[in-house]
Amino acid sequence: MPTLMNRAAAQAKADTRPAHEVGDVFRQYGDAYRRSHALPVQQRRVMRAIEVCRTAALGGHVEQCDHCGHRRPVYNSCRNRHCPKCQALAKAQWLVDRQAELLPVGYFHNVFTLPHELNDLLAANQTLLYTLLFHCVAQTLQAFAADPQHGLGGQLGFTAVLHTWDQKLLYHVHLHCVIAGGVLTPDGQCWLPARRNYLFPVKALSRVFRGKYLDGLQQAFAKKELVFPGRSAALAAPDKFTDWLGALRQKDWVVYCQPPWAGPEKVLDYLSRYTHRIAISNHRLRNLDDGHVTFDYRDRRDGNQLKQLTIPAAEFIRRFLMHVVPPGFCRIRHYGLLGSRVKEERLQRCRVLLGQNAEAVAKVPPDALALLLHLTGVDVTQCPQCKQGTMVVVERLPGPQRSQGGRGQSQPRHADSS
Repeated sequence: MPTLMNRAAAQAKADTRPAHEVGDVFRQYGDAYRRSHALPVQQRRVMRAIEVCRTAALGGHVEQCDHCGHRRPVYNSCRNRHCPKCQALAKAQWLVDRQAELLPVGYFHNVFTLPHELNDLLAANQTLLYTLLFHCVAQTLQAFAADPQHGLGGQLGFTAVLHTWDQKLLYHVHLHCVIAGGVLTPDGQCWLPARRNYLFPVKALSRVFRGKYLDGLQQAFAKKELVFPGRSAALAAPDKFTDWLGALRQKDWVVYCQPPWAGPEKVLDYLSRYTHRIAISNHRLRNLDDGHVTFDYRDRRDGNQLKQLTIPAAEFIRRFLMHVVPPGFCRIRHYGLLGSRVKEERLQRCRVLLGQNAEAVAKVPPDALALLLHLTGVDVTQCPQCKQGTMVVVERLPGPQRSQGGRGQSQPRHADSS
């Protein structure tokens, strides 16, 4: 099964292979960057993993068509979660797990953004302050959902996804939340639907979220859990930190709410594009020449127009590595109806109350391979040459037992896939 799923991921992009890849940048300029910068071990591992991903360095196998004899090498992937090539399989497997959790209701999309004044402190205290972001957003949403004055009065179910970048790869920490449009009452007897085009007032959400996060920062400071390197060093003084928090309390924090999607299929499509996204995909790279990298970005301040940005390769590497999360840190988390140990029981209760039958839930493809086939419409085991035979493994290519910098056993990926 893993081999077939990797073929699926490879075949799905085989016809749109990008001319340049993040791995090319690291292979050409990575050594010089490592010599001139003192990098954390985790960032070095990510660079190495991306450099060798789907190359002979990781080994693999040879496939041959059982009809026409066409052969192709299939090299192993690094499976590092920061690698632009290694998200298709993880995303498909994750979507299969989520498909049965979707309810027949509208889903809202909220985004909670931390102000850039926090960036230096965030970069130096990632595990602590990213975790605080998750907790404060969850507490804010659940408080609004439980309060009848906001139109509901029960428990939400939602998924939160951490992103730390903007279109130019700059540091921009925010949390995407996909929220079911309604709540289960505390006694489990009723499903209370949200308004059709409105969940909670964003200005009120922003104020409560801001207060919870700043209170969390104050507590972390009092417990001496924060570190203040570099430009943030002055904040280590209690009076400076208090003044800094005061200024942040006067600032409007950005909370965005998008109108709900109609039905679980649209939600699944959104999740497939957003949950396992990394800072930049290979398809956005346009040129790599003379020590510079050119890539596409959308200018949010100019009507979302597609533009190009050229920066030195060293700066591109620096920006990319800013978005490497701490080892073991979970970027996707589930809350409320989706986060409890009694999740299955509560979701089943919601389905009963909403009149959703088992057949409706089962319409989504049942496994990762079937889902990929459903999304691509291509028989990924078919020979690309004769279109009649099936590609089968005929030879193993030597390589390490485990991927370098990735997690777990390396998996086959086609050498020409993106």
